[in-house]
Amino acid sequence: MAAFPGSAQYDKAQLKSCGEDVFISAHVEIRRPHLVTVGCHVAIDSGVYLTTAAQIGDYVHLSPYITSIGGAQSTLVVEDFVTIAAGSRLICGSDRFMGDGFTSVTVPEEFRDTVDFGTIRCARFAGVGTNAVIMPNVTLGEGSVVGACAFVTEDTEPWTVYVGVPARPVKARPRDKMLEYARRLGY
Repeated sequence: MAAFPGSAQYDKAQLKSCGEDVFISAHVEIRRPHLVTVGCHVAIDSGVYLTTAAQIGDYVHLSPYITSIGGAQSTLVVEDFVTIAAGSRLICGSDRFMGDGFTSVTVPEEFRDTVDFGTIRCARFAGVGTNAVIMPNVTLGEGSVVGACAFVTEDTEPWTVYVGVPARPVKARPRDKMLEYARRLGY
């Protein structure tokens, strides 16, 4: 899986740790690689932009042009068997935009707005559709799916499909086959 012939790869030696069978495109930007761990059987495609600490599990796919922002004080946790589709935005840390100060990282700290630093956690078997936006301190429950272009501000329930702005539950997601396949893979 990780060996895409002819594709330039990111220097994985920069990461805190990296498992086997991992492809990371040379066309990603990982701002703090010393805060990033990557499991086994992972593909991280071109255009992924990561400014946070990150813990990426096994059998994970980060599709093209995903953004995870929030700086060193925020964390993205992506557990095993998770896929995050192209163009998604994971906002692990954000200004509050309530007039407490300027909302630019270019101004001195004393003049800055209040910033919420946090963690976004994508539990095992979760999925994120194309162009979805996930806000700080959200946990996507095990097996939950967020549809394309959804806006998620609250935790999701396990094995539930969410769509819309704001995201709302629309139906249950089957789990038996995925759980069986994971067991067969030793998970």
